[in-house]
Formats: sequence, structure tokens, C-alpha cells
Amino acid sequence: MNIINKKSLAEVVANELDITKKSAAVAVDAIFNEIATTLENGGKVEISGFGKFEVKQREEREGVNPKTKERITIAASKSPVFKPSKLLKEAVK
Repeated sequence: MNIINKKSLAEVVANELDITKKSAAVAVDAIFNEIATTLENGGKVEISGFGKFEVKQREEREGVNPKTKERITIAASKSPVFKPSKLLKEAVK
């Protein structure tokens, strides 16, 4: 299984664009920062052929404390989600 991190992603960008690794790392950071900022501000990020990042609201709900078996109320929360495009789904199949 291949795992890619920001550093290796920046190396790929540097090689593809024939720029320095430092410049590529700045570009990769800028992309991820913009995605995070957009989600923090309630927006969506749609990347054609790849997928969509958005924030989903989870409603307050009842749960059970696994240690005490006591019923508890779990507060409403927001969570970032990613929905892959049809093209990405097909490529992964």
C-alpha cells in the first residue's frame, strides 16, 4: 500500500512543474490551507474529476457511555466530509 504525505506530494509537484521543492511545498500548503479556511467559513470545495469537500452538521443525539452504560446526550457537532467524484470512484474500482 502506498502512502503519500505532504512532503512527497510537494516532491511530485516540484518534478511535474520543474520548480524547487520549497516552492512546491509552499504551493501544496497554500492549497490545503485554502481548503481548510473555506470549510471553516461554511463553504464547499469542488474539484472537478476528484470530489467535493464540505462540512456536515450532526444533530444532537442520545448515546450510551460504554464504561458506565449510562445514557448520555451527545452534543450537535460539525464534521468535514469528502465525497469522491464518479471519475475517482471508477479509477479506484
